[in-house]
Amino acid sequence: MNETITVSQLNRYVKARLDEDKILKDLFLSGEISNLTDHYRSGHVYFALKDENATIKAVLFRSYAQQLRFPLQNGMRAVVRGSVSLYERDGSYQLYAREVFPEGKGLQWLQFERLKEKLEKEGLFDSALKRPLPPFPKRIGIVTSPTGAALQDMLRILNSRWPLCTVILSPATVQGLEAPLSLLQALDRLKDRQCDIVLIGRGGGSAEDLWAFNDEALARAVRAFPSPVISGVGHETDFTICDFAADLRAPTPTAAASASVPDLRDVLDAMRRSQQAMRSQLERRIGDLERRASRVQRQLQALSPLERLGRTERQLSVLRQTLSRSVWRQLYQKGERISALSNVIESLSPMNTLHRGYSVLLHEGQAVRSVGEAVQGDRLRAVLSDGELLLTVDESRRKE
Repeated sequence: MNETITVSQLNRYVKARLDEDKILKDLFLSGEISNLTDHYRSGHVYFALKDENATIKAVLFRSYAQQLRFPLQNGMRAVVRGSVSLYERDGSYQLYAREVFPEGKGLQWLQFERLKEKLEKEGLFDSALKRPLPPFPKRIGIVTSPTGAALQDMLRILNSRWPLCTVILSPATVQGLEAPLSLLQALDRLKDRQCDIVLIGRGGGSAEDLWAFNDEALARAVRAFPSPVISGVGHETDFTICDFAADLRAPTPTAAASASVPDLRDVLDAMRRSQQAMRSQLERRIGDLERRASRVQRQLQALSPLERLGRTERQLSVLRQTLSRSVWRQLYQKGERISALSNVIESLSPMNTLHRGYSVLLHEGQAVRSVGEAVQGDRLRAVLSDGELLLTVDESRRKE
């Protein structure tokens, strides 16, 4: 016996089965828009998509509705991209739309998406393959129409920002059936021109006008080009296969030119700042080296034999002066002492005594100090200050 389930359970089961279907997750449906209803409060758009035999309800939620580039109208033939699932409350399946295109553009967009997915799976758009742009390019190649405004805009930017570079124009047709081949040939002509960077692009236009830049062969040629390629096609909201294949995608041709070169004024300012920083650094370095050299010189001078000899000579000179002063001081002191002793000696000199009227008696060369040392008849010699007297002792008398 089968288990009884609720309607909610059934709808939930059916929704889960629909959501598991890979085909229903991302598909393109073509048909006519009808029963169009805008809910201004929520921002969601509800409509039906029908053909001659069937109809399916559809909803375009606000986040997707805000990206529409044209107004939806009843009776419009369109291609809707989205997923199919079940709306559980009503038990009806419906299309949850993500993108809406007028029918012709929808087929074109489908081709675009399929090619993009194919090349992406091959790794052609891998960010690891993107080459860095040279900081100061000398030769810049440009692939664009020689008569378009885009060329003049790019030349104006390149001339104002980086007049040091040489620009090589490889003209091409950028619109129409012959445009993909013309772009390929123009890119090929630049292979041997040793370009540092190549700019490829054109100004804005409709999706059909830009379609040449969605060519598979062109995308592969851009990826295989020997130098970095910047793609600048259309306006900021336009994306092409060429943009994904290039090393850098710029939103406009003007932006591509700006991205390819530095601004000479900024480079000169940076050089001046670097020069100033280098000068300051060199001055600090030179100052440090000078101070270090001065210290080393002082150390060498301190260790130099000549310096040591000089110090020794100065020390000897000081010692010599000290010794000389000491000797002269001692000589002076000795001289003073000698003078004082001379005065004492002179004051005690016998000659001074003789000059005062005294005399010295000598008997046989010996001084006579006592009466008992001479007897009657002895010959004595009396020494006076001015001469001598010869005496004979007649009589001796002692003091009582």
